[in-house]
Amino acid sequence: MSVNLKELSKKLNLSISTVSRALRDSSEISEATKKRVKKKARELNYHANPFASNLRNQKSKTIAVIIPAIANTFFSLATNGAESFAQEKGYHVLIYQTHEELAREISISKHLQNGRVDGIMISLTKETFDTSHIKELMDKGIPVVFFDRVAENLQVPKITTDDFESAFKGTEHLIKSGCKRISFIGISEVLAINNNRLAGCLAAMQKHKIKIDKSILITCDEDRIKNKQKIKKLLNSTNRPDAVFACVEEIAISSYEICEELKLNIPKDLKIMSYSNLNTSAILKSALTSITQPAYEMGREAASELFKIMYKKDYVSVGSTIVLKSSLIVRNSTK
Repeated sequence: MSVNLKELSKKLNLSISTVSRALRDSSEISEATKKRVKKKARELNYHANPFASNLRNQKSKTIAVIIPAIANTFFSLATNGAESFAQEKGYHVLIYQTHEELAREISISKHLQNGRVDGIMISLTKETFDTSHIKELMDKGIPVVFFDRVAENLQVPKITTDDFESAFKGTEHLIKSGCKRISFIGISEVLAINNNRLAGCLAAMQKHKIKIDKSILITCDEDRIKNKQKIKKLLNSTNRPDAVFACVEEIAISSYEICEELKLNIPKDLKIMSYSNLNTSAILKSALTSITQPAYEMGREAASELFKIMYKKDYVSVGSTIVLKSSLIVRNSTK
């Protein structure tokens, strides 16, 4: 088991700065002290960390992007946007996937606390209700920027889209298309994006005096098989909804599959709309009406904010939120 610099210094009864200089062969330190320090370092299995506190004087030229899943079209595009900006600045990007697990998000955060990156972009998991691990990063002086899935309680830059407004607009489109029983299928009860989209949907129904049936407002999780069972039960009921508003594209695709299984015609028997950045949305059997987020632009904007914090000492970014507009693209699934 190895020790860190602080522990090594304590064992030698020397200051951290003296031990550090001795290990670097500084001319300020006597040969006797250097030999003593290096011998003890070997005995205690000490290994210098080039990424640690010395980053005050040098940069790693690397940033981290923490996302739920790279296979998700939105996060893939957002990561591309961040990479394009970072490359222009001569930086590399490390991509970490949480796979929607809070435990992994915490583990990655702990891993990055040693200063191996100059800054972090993060989009939270659907399980993240406690952000103390992110606060620990901030307390260690590591710049953090949120994008899409943000922690509203932390005073750091946030890059989001107009989730409430776009959901309101999308729901109004469904209502104008004749829908009276609209099912919103969400992915989390703690994520701000989910709750803002649900709120926008409900507000539009209230405005147009559409009855809200809470029994058809459901939440899915990471288990795709169980999710499909939930959707099948919903669409196989005697009083099934006439529209599904999916919070994410994966739920929309599962809804298509269940409709195929139950021989339901889209859009005659059921209209479907979703937040989606899928390139294949337009070529589905009944092309998917989607609310498309500017994912690539969000990634670039988040990276831009991160670099401002990293390099502009006088940059004031506390709690700033940048909201980008999403686009409603009407296709056959709601006509």
